[in-house]
Amino acid sequence: MRVVKVPLGNRSYNISIGRNLLTRLGAECARLNLGARCAIISDRNVAPLYAKSVQRSLARSGFDSVLITVPAGETAKSLKTVELCYNRLAKHRLERKSFIVALGGGVVGDLAGFVAATYLRGIAFIQIPTTLLAQVDSSVGGKVGVNLKAAKNLVGAFYQPRLVLCDLDTLRSLPTREYRAGLAEVIKYGIIYDARLFRQLERDLPKLLKRDTKTLAYVFARCCEIKADVVGQDETENGLRAILNFGHTIGHALEAISGYGKYLHGEAISIGQIAAAKLSARRLCLSEADVTRITGLFQCAGLPTTVDLSTSQLNQLFSAMKLDKKVSAGEIKFVLAEKIGRVQFGQKVPLPLVLEILDTTVLRRHKK
Repeated sequence: MRVVKVPLGNRSYNISIGRNLLTRLGAECARLNLGARCAIISDRNVAPLYAKSVQRSLARSGFDSVLITVPAGETAKSLKTVELCYNRLAKHRLERKSFIVALGGGVVGDLAGFVAATYLRGIAFIQIPTTLLAQVDSSVGGKVGVNLKAAKNLVGAFYQPRLVLCDLDTLRSLPTREYRAGLAEVIKYGIIYDARLFRQLERDLPKLLKRDTKTLAYVFARCCEIKADVVGQDETENGLRAILNFGHTIGHALEAISGYGKYLHGEAISIGQIAAAKLSARRLCLSEADVTRITGLFQCAGLPTTVDLSTSQLNQLFSAMKLDKKVSAGEIKFVLAEKIGRVQFGQKVPLPLVLEILDTTVLRRHKK
């Protein structure tokens, strides 16, 4: 088992990465001196697979748990679902010393974390991410929230978990499409922070695609180390933490105009990162060789690098981008790469250039 610490003073916590970790949950919660009553929030895909194991582990350590099952998919990240969870927590009489276990992918983690941050003005929560994307990214760092119809993650908070358990065994049940989508965040860490990691991904991607446990554990730990380092320096995204959003400005907008369903998050930010790389070549002189390497790695991972949008959809994309949380004084700001392993945040890019670059990533533009 590998352990990575997120350094946040008295709110520091560990990320444990390994196999057969679900059975250790109860003991870990007892070690943290959490209250006796808790709720497990999971979705309809994950709960049938792992909820009983989690409940058994909690029961062995004396915890009384209730399972709250929400719909699967991005549409569950809504205020309507939050209210449903609040009512179940109240019915089960959770108290301020109680806690929530987020069992699932990024959607469940964001939703459960937001519920924990706001119920009784904040109760503890544990992250048990069961998707690749959640294990390397969304379960770490304390950004929690839900979507509005207008845009993604407009309602949320910074609220850190008490513990993150990344059980690699849960990845065995992950559909191929979702597994590949998670690799988009892995590749991102190489682009923004670690050229050596990027080279390793170029070399070891076949092992990752085969879900080789040893390779997964090392790569995941490195991704978590990078995020822990960034979050430790800038927890509430006043500066450096913005680099974690490379490719997300366009990616989040694409998710929003597609109704949070057509594209998985990793697929959308794959396209967003390709666009960001091409913008970087124009604005920060990222070499064409690096653009080619970045594009090639996403393609080898089986991720989309182009998108089919109509003219009206392109206009909707721009409107959604203007609602992005990183917009300041009406200007859209991007994270752009100087080279693989080094990026700059807060980069202003003229809209005509964004449109030009998007045209190079679009397969067809209809007249609708």
